[in-house]
Amino acid sequence: MSSLERVDAVVIGAGVVGLAIARSLVRRNREIIVLEAADNIGTGVSARNSEVIHAGIYYPRYSLKARLCQQGNEMLYQYCEDYGVPHKRCGKLIVATSEPDKESLVAIARGASKNGVTDLERLSPEQVFELEPEIECTGALLSPSTGIIDSHALMLSFQGEVENGGGVVALNSKVTRLTPAKNGISIVTNKSGDMVLEAKRVVIAAGLESHSVAAGTRGFPRQLIPALFYCKGNYFALGGARPFSRLIYPVPEKHGLGIHATIDMQGAVRFGPDTQWIDHEDFHVDPSRAARFYESIRRYYPGLPEGGLYPDYAGIRPKTSGLEGARQDFQILGPATHGIPGLVALFGIESPGLTSCLAIAEHVSKCLEMR
Repeated sequence: MSSLERVDAVVIGAGVVGLAIARSLVRRNREIIVLEAADNIGTGVSARNSEVIHAGIYYPRYSLKARLCQQGNEMLYQYCEDYGVPHKRCGKLIVATSEPDKESLVAIARGASKNGVTDLERLSPEQVFELEPEIECTGALLSPSTGIIDSHALMLSFQGEVENGGGVVALNSKVTRLTPAKNGISIVTNKSGDMVLEAKRVVIAAGLESHSVAAGTRGFPRQLIPALFYCKGNYFALGGARPFSRLIYPVPEKHGLGIHATIDMQGAVRFGPDTQWIDHEDFHVDPSRAARFYESIRRYYPGLPEGGLYPDYAGIRPKTSGLEGARQDFQILGPATHGIPGLVALFGIESPGLTSCLAIAEHVSKCLEMR
């Protein structure tokens, strides 16, 4: 075992949220090491999402998701402008395909307004046709603040800021144990045998692995570690010409935003995610799931040609509530909650985690300053 190395702060996890937190700490003149179990940054949850900049429309009032998404939306657009990260404020249509769905739009707009999202526009079917002729609906909401981003370029930008500020991103460094110590927190990793660090501040931002890292932390109350449910989302890509210029979302379903159409920075269209509850990591996209995709998509895009979809990729949402549970909020637990000085643990950071990353980083940094 190597000699003890002391550092001011350690962030566990080099996804978009972990790197955003590391950037925030570096900007506060913290000596920082980011520990990532994989062989590259952003290979987990951050690599397998829709790359959408959300406006903060759907989340319960006063929730962390509502507050941090709205703040993060503005911060992320400004960051992209300042640092040249590819993005596009393309807008989103939330479309109703039945009369009950049309009534749901009213509730969605009302909830969004309470969250401070005041730029939604009600559109008639005729107005939707003028914008997106391929869409068939009974009405829609237009969200002009929704957009898309190159998430990998964003993470590379964060990493560059961390390293330019003197921080280190250590890959292939899986954390095996955390132990509160006299002068901070002892961290054991498996890099080059066992490497031991001691940090005054530690942030657990490890996505699907946050639960296991917290469970390996001496003194962390087990009752505060939420259950972990793997909610897999499959995506299918669309072949041929792009039929839309905006993102197209159906009215949300219980555990997600429905099978929606997104556009990446290269102009390719994909549909997803769906909802598939699994008990282990599995990123294979079963081609037979396309049948449900065709049925769902054709409710708002009846012109989808047979054979137009092909399997693309899958992601896993780290849910803290299961099939029968209520919609979850972000869980960001600081010392005031779990009692370990200098430690902040993040659980259930799913959508809108990408949009919220800079706001989450500020929130976590302030938690650490209150130690």
